[in-house]
Amino acid sequence: MPKKLLPPEYASRLLARRFENQSGAWLEGGGTWPLRVALGLPTEAEAVANIAGVRAWAHAWSGWNESGRVLWEERHWDRLGIQRLPATLELSSPADVASAIGASKRWSRAAERYRIMRESWPAFSQSGVLAKKFDMLADYFGEDFERLLALLRWLETNPTSGLYLRQLPVPGLDTKWTESRTGAITDLVRTLRSGPPESDFFALCGLKVPPYRLRIRVLCPRLRKAFGGLCDIEGPLKEFAALEMNPQAALIVENLATGLALPDLPGTIAIMKLGNAVDVLASVPWLRSAAIHYWGDIDTHGFAILSRARSVLPGLKSLLMDSETLLAHRPLWVHETEQHPDAAPEHLLPSERSVFDGLRSNAWGERVRLEQERLPWDFAVATVAAEMKSAAHRND
Repeated sequence: MPKKLLPPEYASRLLARRFENQSGAWLEGGGTWPLRVALGLPTEAEAVANIAGVRAWAHAWSGWNESGRVLWEERHWDRLGIQRLPATLELSSPADVASAIGASKRWSRAAERYRIMRESWPAFSQSGVLAKKFDMLADYFGEDFERLLALLRWLETNPTSGLYLRQLPVPGLDTKWTESRTGAITDLVRTLRSGPPESDFFALCGLKVPPYRLRIRVLCPRLRKAFGGLCDIEGPLKEFAALEMNPQAALIVENLATGLALPDLPGTIAIMKLGNAVDVLASVPWLRSAAIHYWGDIDTHGFAILSRARSVLPGLKSLLMDSETLLAHRPLWVHETEQHPDAAPEHLLPSERSVFDGLRSNAWGERVRLEQERLPWDFAVATVAAEMKSAAHRND
């Protein structure tokens, strides 16, 4: 098969991909230099078969004026005589590659900041964390990088401050800036403090965790009297846990819009939009005497959340998450982008596990998903209302 002649624009794209994939490793001194890119030097037979193409290709490389150098070779051919052709593009350093693709400023900025951080904190020399942060080093505005350094220095001096993020006395720091960079800061601080992989941002930085907030709707008019008639309430979890409430039934709904649309139901409260944090409900004592239901999406993540909720609320029942509901609404199915990695959630009942297994094995189609909010409202609310009224009556 004839070799492909590599024109300058294709070589630039190849170098751009190399830069994107390897620039972090190059910061740490990796890579084999000089970097050589074969340009697809043709054989005589290939040249004879495509004289115009080979001539245009060679002419294009004769005008290469980017970094690096083109190595030319002479060929002594029987039919075409002596020909001087471009064979290899050679680049001596990462800076050459960056220059060739128009990324010189990004490379020099990242290299200088890499040097500063290693000199400031020798622990970074023993870790590959900075290599994974090339975009951060290359693209942060100057004030953002200085703010990052100031934050790391302050945390180094004050490892267990117990302050809220808003209280940190770092010039120019604000919570929005920090929250949008929590992942990068966590990785850096974990390296500096040799923290365990499971440690989160607040634990690693010695900061006070903001109180977890719970949002509920008090669907029972009688219960609402204890809140001055308020129905939709949000507040710190600990404060909710300390309330003297006595709901006969509780409905956990994943979708906020669904929770907001629920009608009045006697003796019932709705707890909304907890997601994977459903296990925080273990700290709410007045839920233990209520009949609790969970209504989530019929997909693998929905059943994983259900299992997690039941791990702390053993008597919890699922609602509208059965095979009958799924199969009766086939036209409303969508695809689950990525299925939950846990192949065997521990706290599912046999009927729930059967649906979960069917979803995992694509028994009804590829990555089937029935979202809670796609169910017809009249059908869904009638089912929910009947079950919750019955549960509240049984638990009265």
